[in-house]
Amino acid sequence: MAYEVIVVGVGSMGAATCRELAARGVPVLGLEQGALPNPMASFAGRTRAIRLSYSEHPDYVPLLRGAYARWETLGEECGQQLLHLTGALYMGLETGELFSGALASAQTHELAHTCFTAAELQREWPQFNLPENFVGLHEMQAGYVLSEAAVLAMIESAQRHGADLRSHEPVLDWHANAQGVTVRTSKGEYAASHLIFTTGAWTPEVLRDLPITVTRQVLGWTQPPDLRPFIADQFPVWVIDHDGPGFYYGFPHTPDGSGGPGLKAALHCPGALTTAAAAQREPLPADADEIRAVFARHLPAGDGPLIEQRTCLYTNTSDGHFIVDRHPVHDRVTLACGFSGHGFKFASVMGEVLADLATNGKTDWPIDFLRLSRFGHSRKS
Repeated sequence: MAYEVIVVGVGSMGAATCRELAARGVPVLGLEQGALPNPMASFAGRTRAIRLSYSEHPDYVPLLRGAYARWETLGEECGQQLLHLTGALYMGLETGELFSGALASAQTHELAHTCFTAAELQREWPQFNLPENFVGLHEMQAGYVLSEAAVLAMIESAQRHGADLRSHEPVLDWHANAQGVTVRTSKGEYAASHLIFTTGAWTPEVLRDLPITVTRQVLGWTQPPDLRPFIADQFPVWVIDHDGPGFYYGFPHTPDGSGGPGLKAALHCPGALTTAAAAQREPLPADADEIRAVFARHLPAGDGPLIEQRTCLYTNTSDGHFIVDRHPVHDRVTLACGFSGHGFKFASVMGEVLADLATNGKTDWPIDFLRLSRFGHSRKS
């Protein structure tokens, strides 16, 4: 079969890209080194938060609007609700990056939101234990996506549209020139007009000299004595600033089990440096301490025995923003990496962005702030 595009890495971004290309009638080959879906990929953990009042940067909001609509469409196609809107609550110092960033996004893009003092937060959500100098912002159009179910739905949709997806086929080498690209795997060699890398934590192994690092992250679920105060129809996705770098975040309980067995929480902050190959996947004693610390400090009624833990990997850039761009040397190669622990929610729209770049050389989506040139990697003509 003749391929127009080869996608290396069929995780969240890769599956979305294969689906979009195939839906456009573009012959596409997706190569995944593990299973389809791959349980080692960073979408594992059942749920991922989605929010519009984006504290990281207001320029993400147009992309997020597109992502919301496409998660809805995917859910309709697969016959399962993937996007669940519970609202999101951001809590921290008024001058802190979390609150001020969320407020800036909400105001810039006229997003529905309500601000709260610490006393008001305590009255509205008595489950939390917060410092007196904290304030809060509640965003209505936020919630979570069923991440594992969504990736499976994208894979199945891509295959229905004719994408050729190969599992357990690691890439050994690749080449690109003005005429096209070739990719050599453990099972053969393939040619195409364009190549897209959506390789997540494995990116440093196939693309050298990119400004990214890989870190080990942990998340887990507690079993509190009473889950009723945390049920999704009355309790939001939440984000809490803390003394160190990053922030804590968590999810409401889903009685149907789709979001996990209990109450999920984690620390969003780059962890210990590692590689995809060397990462410690099994839980460590310190992991449990990290997860339970947020409950003991801010959500005491949610504390309880840890009943499940997961490890995932962040692929980080130095500024925390994605890299979505053409390769600095090869025009026929596109990169999407460095999602820095907050990329999954964008996958549904990122498939469209990457399909545009591969087939048209440009996209109408606003991605200039994600270009590789911000790190001094200029395109070579």
